[in-house]
Amino acid sequence: MSHEAGYSPSFKRPTEIMRMIRKRTRSEAGADSGPSGQGSTGSPGQSIFSTGLRPFLPSPRFGTRNSLTGGKKRRNPFSNIENTLNPKKKPHIDNFAEDSDDTQKLAEERGDVEFPAKKGSHGGLPVSSRLHEVAMPRERDSSCKKSLTFAHDDSVFEAPEEDGESHLLQNPQTSVASSDTSICMTYPADWSIKTRLLFTSPLSLSWAENLKAQEEALSLSQHCKGQFPTLADTLEDPRSSSELRCAFRQSLIYWQHPSMSWLSLFPRINAERSFTGKCAPWTQDTALQHSLMTEWSVSLSSLYSLLKTKLCPYFYVCSYQFTVLFRAAGLNGSDCISALISPTTRGLREAMKAEGIQFSLPLMEEKWRNGVQTINAEQKGNEQVEKDECSVIQEKEEFVAGGDGDAEDEDSSLSWLKEMGVHDKIRKPDCAKMQLHKEGHMMSLDHKPESVVYVEGTCTFTLINFLINCKSLVAGAGSQAGLPPTLLAPVAFRGATMQLLKAHSVNVQSQVGTTYQNISSLEISGPVLPSALHTITTLLQRSQRGNFSASLYTHAPTAVMNVHSSTQQRSDGPVDLSCGVHPVSLEQLQQPSTLGKTALTRISMCDHSYTWKN
Repeated sequence: MSHEAGYSPSFKRPTEIMRMIRKRTRSEAGADSGPSGQGSTGSPGQSIFSTGLRPFLPSPRFGTRNSLTGGKKRRNPFSNIENTLNPKKKPHIDNFAEDSDDTQKLAEERGDVEFPAKKGSHGGLPVSSRLHEVAMPRERDSSCKKSLTFAHDDSVFEAPEEDGESHLLQNPQTSVASSDTSICMTYPADWSIKTRLLFTSPLSLSWAENLKAQEEALSLSQHCKGQFPTLADTLEDPRSSSELRCAFRQSLIYWQHPSMSWLSLFPRINAERSFTGKCAPWTQDTALQHSLMTEWSVSLSSLYSLLKTKLCPYFYVCSYQFTVLFRAAGLNGSDCISALISPTTRGLREAMKAEGIQFSLPLMEEKWRNGVQTINAEQKGNEQVEKDECSVIQEKEEFVAGGDGDAEDEDSSLSWLKEMGVHDKIRKPDCAKMQLHKEGHMMSLDHKPESVVYVEGTCTFTLINFLINCKSLVAGAGSQAGLPPTLLAPVAFRGATMQLLKAHSVNVQSQVGTTYQNISSLEISGPVLPSALHTITTLLQRSQRGNFSASLYTHAPTAVMNVHSSTQQRSDGPVDLSCGVHPVSLEQLQQPSTLGKTALTRISMCDHSYTWKN
């Protein structure tokens, strides 16, 4: 085997290896040297370290004082691939004064920097001027990249103008762009329950905490009497306004049944962890469970009576499997009492049918309606259009009819085999598999938003009786076993307990561009009902001078409760509701919601104009 340069079969004589490396280095340096004599090597015994070369590397070091040529810089062994794939590298300018000629030549070959003509041996420009010329193309490239990348949202990265006005903190992920320059004084009604609200404003929100004893007593009294104080459009000093602080505390009040101080009874869906390890004496006591259900039935009947007499605008029934929203006549553009249940299962829908409760599936109806419209929009043959329409209608009828007459259909489908006399010779299909195949598309909706059910009119009274007598309404096992559903309402009812939402404010400094901006935040946690959300935003509009933003966290099962049903009876005009809700909030809830199957996730107000995201 021939001996290559730097190869030693025995690896026992390092001096020979060093000698071969020096010999190879001298030969390569002699080959690279030109007629001008540049890069000529010294004496044969010259050390590799005195020639400016790294040991074990044939290429010279770049940018050294005694470098032979402007060879390629060796790759950093500790760099990753991302660093090595950079198409344009900055020129080496650390020793600019000493190696200006080599650096200029290398930069011109790469095409990164364009230098002026030389003046003298070292150039006529000072080092600072040359450094400025080197940096200028870099700044131009970076500015061009920035303009190309962020041209669609430059306002997000601009520093706030110091014109005496306070501006909201802008964030590229949460900034709300308004396509209309007109002022929007309100936002759509949202019938979902919020679990948490986070308000931010350039003005202080600390006035919402630490109420005086007199202010707290006055807020409770006004809530029980259904009185609402009149506030000015803009408040100069919110902390000194006793009416504002009372009205804010009044907006945090809600009523709940049952109420146990050591248990959090909202939310109830997927909340087993919050009940684990807590004292629950009713789980093993049948008499106590019966007593709890009796009191709960009385409270539910009381709420429905208040709803019929228009003394309660709405209320929620929160069980461990689903949530029910009852609305009074006149709300959400309907002229009769309505109810929404989400999510549902096929078993629950079949049980409601058995009780004679007529309901509709708003999201499925929209899907079927859009399916027929899509078929009609496509210019197919008449026969194909009729077949597709029949399939869509058949799917809808199967959903509405449920499992009625399944046994008769099975017998009739196999009767032709008996007529031919071959029913004994052919293996019959499994009836259970056929049933599962037919019900597969019906069961696929279980526990999904598309399974929301809409009930209206007199069927809502039947629904109340169904909930009272439904055995599956209460969990039979687990951490919530024997505990009746939670009732939530904005007004008092029989057996209810007054509760308060938790409010906490913090003042922080947040960086906006190169400056820091004082931001005050207010966090409200608990079951925030629709009327409470609108009342709180109305109060903040006046106290924060029309500049604030809010992040809304929705209870997932209630996010689809803004849907409309095609069978919903529209009201002709506003309905008078003499209930304990602020008139402005009640006026908003009377309008049909435009959110569809979504819920609000962010609300922003700038100069008394609303923008929102859903």
